[in-house]
Amino acid sequence: MARHHTSSRLASHSLRNYIVAFILLGVPVGYCQIEKLYVDVKDMNLLVDETRLFKLVQIGEYNTSLQVSSNIQHPDIVQFVPPKIDIPGSDLPNETVEITYDICAYGKSPGHSEVTFNVTPSGFVNLDTVFVRVTVMYSNAIYVISYIMGWIYFLAWSVSFYPQIYINFKRKSVVGLNFDFLALNIMGFAMYSLFNCGLYFSKDIQSEYFSRHPRSLNPVQLNDVFFSLHASFATLITITQCFIYERENQRVSVTGRCVLGGMAGVALVSASVAGAGKLAWLDFLNYCSYIKLCITLIKYVPQAYMNYKRKSTVGWSIGNIFLDFVGGSLSVLQMTLNAYNYNDWVSFFGDATKFGLGLFSLVFDIFFILQHYVFYREHKDLMFDSSEEGSIRTNGGSEYYLVPTWFGANGLPTTVTGDCHATDTFHTTVGVASGRHRMRVCGASIKNILKNVLTRRRWSPVAVVGGPFVPSLKLEK
Repeated sequence: MARHHTSSRLASHSLRNYIVAFILLGVPVGYCQIEKLYVDVKDMNLLVDETRLFKLVQIGEYNTSLQVSSNIQHPDIVQFVPPKIDIPGSDLPNETVEITYDICAYGKSPGHSEVTFNVTPSGFVNLDTVFVRVTVMYSNAIYVISYIMGWIYFLAWSVSFYPQIYINFKRKSVVGLNFDFLALNIMGFAMYSLFNCGLYFSKDIQSEYFSRHPRSLNPVQLNDVFFSLHASFATLITITQCFIYERENQRVSVTGRCVLGGMAGVALVSASVAGAGKLAWLDFLNYCSYIKLCITLIKYVPQAYMNYKRKSTVGWSIGNIFLDFVGGSLSVLQMTLNAYNYNDWVSFFGDATKFGLGLFSLVFDIFFILQHYVFYREHKDLMFDSSEEGSIRTNGGSEYYLVPTWFGANGLPTTVTGDCHATDTFHTTVGVASGRHRMRVCGASIKNILKNVLTRRRWSPVAVVGGPFVPSLKLEK
């Protein structure tokens, strides 16, 4: 009896297996032998009314027919012909065969558009990574000009650090250069270098970025890495000069230390959280870039305020400002040309951060130029010209001469017209030059005195000592 029940169960189980096998055999199965389906171009530049061919490449075959269709983000910008491609199936699929299909792209109007692809029936091949970024523009000449402008402002910004370094070296002094500005600068470029190097060199961070932005390019290029590292290096040279040359009582202010401490704290906490695995390293780099943006907004304020308090720009390089102004102007002009060429004014005004920072820097550059040439133009740095004894030349190139002036008993100045001994530390010989009494200085002692009084201590060029019959020295052009 038990054997009979066992035989019945085995027969029932076998019958179910036969039924399942029969059903499965009756279902049509499309099995995939395509190893790859891709386009041979990811980025395409077109002029308006221009056409260009590219290829959809198929490696391997299916045993069923497929249809690949293009999904154009902005159909008014670009058109693909044909819009759909039929891929025939094969009874004997070849795993290694390569088949190409020509697609013609036609530029209809300027702009940017992404094109993705869909396949029907779905489920046979994944086309999520197959796309084309199309840029249609008015003029190729504008594109070339914009490209050249990019390199010019890159060079201008890179070279802009060296006029300040040269002035510090020539004066053997950093008096007039604000230390808060330097501290903010090195912090900003350090954060910028971290961001650029992380996104450019780290494969893990790149993978994380592309997982969030699958159809984007890496926003960091090699020239970005070079600029940030070079800027950090040049700023470190300037900071080193602050320890070598005369600086008087200058130091980083308490306010500057608090601001820098807060920013450094944000960076350190973010790095610690990322190291613990609670924050993505890409987000940490984004925080570094935000710190850099904040520093760009405020870093010029301490220097501008210092110039205002001193009523002088002596010690602050105007060459740095000119180069920064050239770079910033070309950057904004490039954005304007690109917005016109691609009819992309939304991005021009929509990217408030980039446009606002560029405009903000230009405003400060103009303000520094006004400080140097308008507000405080009479307060110049004085240097002796060794080629002509007694001649003093300003950093603007104007030449001045020492004119001895005596104050008489009535308080009115009287110009000396003959040889005199103004003090026992130097001897003067008066001659006539261009209708003025010109005093040639004999000996080095007066040069040292004037160098300390007029240049280092930044006293007014007219150093008048009042009182009857008391000599004074006045600089006249």
